[in-house]
Amino acid sequence: MARRVSTAYKVSMTVIAWAVAFLIFFPILWMILTSFKTELEAFSTPPQFLFFEWTTENYVVVQERSDYVRYAMNSVILAGGATLLGLIIAIPAAWAMAFFPTKRTKDLLLWMLSTKMMPAVGVLVPIYLLFRNLGLLDTHIGLIVVLGLANLPIVVWMLFTYFKEIPKDILEAARMDGASSWKEVVFVLAPMAVPGIASTILLNVILAWNEAFWTLNLTTINAAPLTAFIASYSSPEGLFWAKLSAASTLAIAPILVLGWFSQRQLVRGLTFGAVK
Repeated sequence: MARRVSTAYKVSMTVIAWAVAFLIFFPILWMILTSFKTELEAFSTPPQFLFFEWTTENYVVVQERSDYVRYAMNSVILAGGATLLGLIIAIPAAWAMAFFPTKRTKDLLLWMLSTKMMPAVGVLVPIYLLFRNLGLLDTHIGLIVVLGLANLPIVVWMLFTYFKEIPKDILEAARMDGASSWKEVVFVLAPMAVPGIASTILLNVILAWNEAFWTLNLTTINAAPLTAFIASYSSPEGLFWAKLSAASTLAIAPILVLGWFSQRQLVRGLTFGAVK
């Protein structure tokens, strides 16, 4: 018998949830509001929340000073390419470890995850020298490889978790019907794990989109994404908070819209297999 929940409990939990959500979202909201202030009002004390002179001057200056579209296209290319590269490698790897495990499978997964514990700056010099010698500095291909491989452990772990929830009997039945390994993955496994794959794609896109360390150190102009676009508004004279907020708002707007429209699929994927 299901436990009855009182109306007061539901209301209190709803209020707490909205309060926590607002607290988490408040820095983004403050950044958006600051982007519509003048530089003087951005430094005003006490700070003005809503009652200030709204202006779009910062967005006009940002558009005139920087080529936002070029930076945004670079971000799309890098995030999309890194995600595609990660899936091409991770799906077969996760399939093999989920359905053909060995005694060392768990050790391999832990080793892969341990690579994310090392600070990226620890391998910056060798990767920079390698890219310089291969001519990959400030190129889309070089950054796609770095971003794709940097997030690969997380992608493999997520897909492995989702694939483990799929009954092996279904794949065995496909093999008995004559399905080859690649047909088994493409036509049987992938359609059944669509929610999990979709949530993995979304998370990988977000991670690649927001990556700043590698993009700032391995690019200058040609392949510079929106993270470099934001960093360009930090100058020796100081930070121009209103213009920096406008640039940051333009940089996060596409990923915010993507996350908003795909939140249901993301939640479904993250809870995939949680209920038996």
